[in-house]
Amino acid sequence: MVMALTAVMIGGVLVTFALIVIRLSDRTPTLPEQVELPDGAGALAVTIGSNWYAVVTDDDRILIFDKTTGKLRQTVPLSTD
Repeated sequence: MVMALTAVMIGGVLVTFALIVIRLSDRTPTLPEQVELPDGAGALAVTIGSNWYAVVTDDDRILIFDKTTGKLRQTVPLSTD
């Protein structure tokens, strides 16, 4: 009885692990090949939303781009306080 329960528990863990791997495997975010940043700005970090992506620059700004067109939607200045 104990061996059967152990086998079922191990099988359940393996199935759960396999389902997690399958579910997360095709969730690779896509970014454009090249991002046009304003002159003198360098990228520090990137984050991706459903239809946008944002770049944090080394001159304390967040640049939000449209994922489809690649055009700059919004610029958010960061305070350095």
